[in-house]
Parts: sequence; C-alpha cells; structure tokens
Amino acid sequence: MPKKGKAKNTLNKAKHSKLMQQKINKIKLEKKLHKEKLKAIIKKANAIKKEQE
Repeated sequence: MPKKGKAKNTLNKAKHSKLMQQKINKIKLEKKLHKEKLKAIIKKANAIKKEQE
C-alpha cells in the first residue's frame, strides 16, 4: 500500500532542478559572452592588419 501524506522527495527535486537550471543558464551565458569577446578581438585584429597593409 502506498504511503499516505505528502510525497517524500518532491521539494528536494524541485530545488535541485531549479538550481541545475540556474547553473546551466550561467554556463551558457558565460560561453556566449566569451564568444562575443573573442569575435571582438578578432575583428579588431583584422582591422589593425588591414590598416598596416
């Protein structure tokens, strides 16, 4: 027979999934910012290279 009352792990699972989504979103944002910084550096380097030619 199933236990009566509140389900055992639902609160912990909800908190865990919330925290994991925050972590995943943070990593995605950091990767996006890193890519943008690299693109800016490459664009600047190419502009300097064109000026020298």
